[in-house]
Amino acid sequence: MEGFTLIKQGAEARLYQGTYLGKPTIAKERFPKKYRHKHLDEIMTKERIKAETKAIVRCKTIGVSTPMIFFVDFDRRTIFMEHFIHNIVLKDFIEQTDLNILLDLSAIIGNTLGKMHAGSIIHGDLTSSNMLLVNKHNKDDFSDLKELKLVFIDFGLAHIDPSAEDKGVDLYVLERALLSTHVVADKIFPKILEGYKEGYKGGFKEVLDKFEEVRSRGRKRTMIG
Repeated sequence: MEGFTLIKQGAEARLYQGTYLGKPTIAKERFPKKYRHKHLDEIMTKERIKAETKAIVRCKTIGVSTPMIFFVDFDRRTIFMEHFIHNIVLKDFIEQTDLNILLDLSAIIGNTLGKMHAGSIIHGDLTSSNMLLVNKHNKDDFSDLKELKLVFIDFGLAHIDPSAEDKGVDLYVLERALLSTHVVADKIFPKILEGYKEGYKGGFKEVLDKFEEVRSRGRKRTMIG
């Protein structure tokens, strides 16, 4: 991609870094799947791009911070979106931060996710690698939580669904991701749930019941192997 540098390649897409209309930009290209019929692949890719951009835009409307979308090029299967220069990935922040600060941050994460789910937005891949903390004053200083903005990224598996089941699964995915990555997960996840309740408002109990149900099914599968 001319003017852009490849920074990451996953199973579904390539990420490039560059400049678009004078602004720092991430270009996310969904490359063709050779094992799929060409026409089917084009249809599926277009629908995934639509779902991803819809979820990101919808987040903006309810006050959840996400990258701004600059342009969607369906022919090149690429989304051009805002690149946050002064950021730290939540995964790294957790590993180098005092627990008391993490507990405060966990409440913010839960509150924000609660708002997202109240808006029927299912992220689909909630991990500490898919959240950023961005300095509000364009500095590489992440010592003061009040000066940081929580940003959700990578909506490649996102969709819109009001069902408590999908929201419960989203919470379970986040819990499992934290437990498999961070030793403090058992301390911060309860705080995330507390914040979630505040952000979600009415209907929280139904989602929590589904989350416990999904969690129970997950434990059974683990025991059975």
